[in-house]
Amino acid sequence: MRIINRFVAIAVAGVSAAAIALAAGQTTAPGVPASIVVTLEPKHGKEIPQVEQQDITVREGKDKRPVSAFTSLANADTQLMLLIDDSARGTFDTEIQTLRQFISSLPPSYDVAVGYMRNGMADLTQNFTRDHAAAANGVRIALGPGGADVSPYDSLTDAIRKWPNTTAQRKEVLMISSGIEALGGGLYPENPYVTAGIESAVKAGIVVYSIYSPSVGHAGHSLWQSTWGQNFLSELSDQTGGESYWIGYGSPVSFQPFLDQFLEAQRHQYLLTFIARPEKKSGMQQIRVSIEEKDASIAAPSRVYVKASL
Repeated sequence: MRIINRFVAIAVAGVSAAAIALAAGQTTAPGVPASIVVTLEPKHGKEIPQVEQQDITVREGKDKRPVSAFTSLANADTQLMLLIDDSARGTFDTEIQTLRQFISSLPPSYDVAVGYMRNGMADLTQNFTRDHAAAANGVRIALGPGGADVSPYDSLTDAIRKWPNTTAQRKEVLMISSGIEALGGGLYPENPYVTAGIESAVKAGIVVYSIYSPSVGHAGHSLWQSTWGQNFLSELSDQTGGESYWIGYGSPVSFQPFLDQFLEAQRHQYLLTFIARPEKKSGMQQIRVSIEEKDASIAAPSRVYVKASL
C-alpha cells in the first residue's frame, strides 16, 4: 500500500510541476529559439482586437511549435532602408518631395538609409542615420536607363550584404521598383534571383515592403513583364512578412496612401519568438503563423533561418 501511495505522490508531483511550468510560460520542448517580426491586421473592419502570446500558433509542417515571447515593436529601435529603382520613370520625380516628407516624419527611434538599385547593386546615397533631414536629402531623381533594369533582387541582396551590424530589434526595407527581373532567371515563382533576395532578407531578419513604380523603356510598358514584376514584388514581400502596394500597371497618382499604410503597419508589429525544430545543420525552415479564435490576421515570413542545434 505504501508503494502504491509513493507512486501516486510522484505522479501528482510531476503533474504539479508541469502545471507550474505551463502557467509560467516555460517549455521543455527541444529546439532552437527563433525570432521573426510579425504584423497584426484586422480580419474584418478596421479594429484589431487584443492579441496575446497564447493566441499565436506557429507550425513547422504539421508540428506545432511553442511560442516563448510576443513583444510589441511600436517604440523599438528600427533600421529602415529606402531602396529606389534607378530605372524608374520620370513620374517618380514628382514623388521625391513626398518621400522626403515621409522620412522627416519618422519617429526619432528610426535609423534611415537611402539607396538606389542599379546594375544589380545598391548605391547608398545616405548611410543609416537618425538625422532624418540628411536622410531625406539622399532622395534624388532616378537616372533612368543604362543598366538600371538588371535585377532589383540582386540589388537587395547587395544592400543586405552591406547592412551594418546592429542591435536594432526591427530591420525593414521599403523597395520602390517595377519588380522586373531582367537577368533571365525565368518567369516563375522559383526565379533564382528573386529566391536569393528573399533568402538574404529572411536570414538577416529583414522585412521587405514594396511599392510598384513602372520603369522606363520597353519593359516598363510591357504588360507581360509588368505582371511578373508585380508578382515577384508580391512574392518577396509576402515571404518576408511585408506588404506589396500597387494600383494597376501605371504610375501611382501618389505614394502617400502607400506610405500611410506602411506607417500604420509599423504600429502593429511584434517580435515573435518560438522554439524551432532542432536540426543538425543551420538553414531555412518553412513555417506558418496564425491567430486562433480572434478576429485578427497576421502577416509573417513563410520561412525562418534556424541555427543548428548544439
